[in-house]
Amino acid sequence: MDELWEDGRAIDRALREAVREALLRHKKLGESIVIWKDGKVVWVPPEEIEVADLDADDQGSEVVPEESG
Repeated sequence: MDELWEDGRAIDRALREAVREALLRHKKLGESIVIWKDGKVVWVPPEEIEVADLDADDQGSEVVPEESG
């Protein structure tokens, strides 16, 4: 267990997977999500939710909604 905390990569990957699954679920069910952006609370409609591949996440990219406009 100590090795997981010291390295942290397995924990980071598990968190990214959980976020990705939540985003996919919201998108599939047609539910908006709420994010914090530029110091403000922003509602993101399901059609604007972008879900990155887990392999891309391993390279350091984040799972974030796409920019609208």
